[in-house]
Amino acid sequence: MKEIDIYTDGACSGNPGPGGWGVVMLYQGSKKELSGYQPETTNNRMELFAAIQGLSALKESCAVNLYSDSSYLINAFEKHWIENWQRNGWKTAAKAPVENQDLWKLLLLHVKNHQVRFIKVKGHSDNAYNNRCDELAVGAIKSGRG
Repeated sequence: MKEIDIYTDGACSGNPGPGGWGVVMLYQGSKKELSGYQPETTNNRMELFAAIQGLSALKESCAVNLYSDSSYLINAFEKHWIENWQRNGWKTAAKAPVENQDLWKLLLLHVKNHQVRFIKVKGHSDNAYNNRCDELAVGAIKSGRG
């Protein structure tokens, strides 16, 4: 099974507002960058959308190290929130509907095709690939196109 590193980031100008996402994919010395724009969204939606786009770009089942600075994304998997949400009919511990269910469900479809390890990185720090994802996401917002 191929092992690939995927770095993802989402950004929003206003929250909600225009948003962008960026992905850097690394495999055996090769690098691929993806980015896109949505005119009205939230930062959390862009964080999830970036992960979806990175995983959906894979052509076969892979072992994936998915790096993100989004606690929202990482904690959902690492702290098993997503399992609890599903078990509770997509309700939070406070019995409120889980936000962004459409994207969580889509992300789960892509995750099940791979062996994904979610890894938290510090945002706006010294991680070059995370910083590049941020540049791609912000650049997509500035260009106003996906």
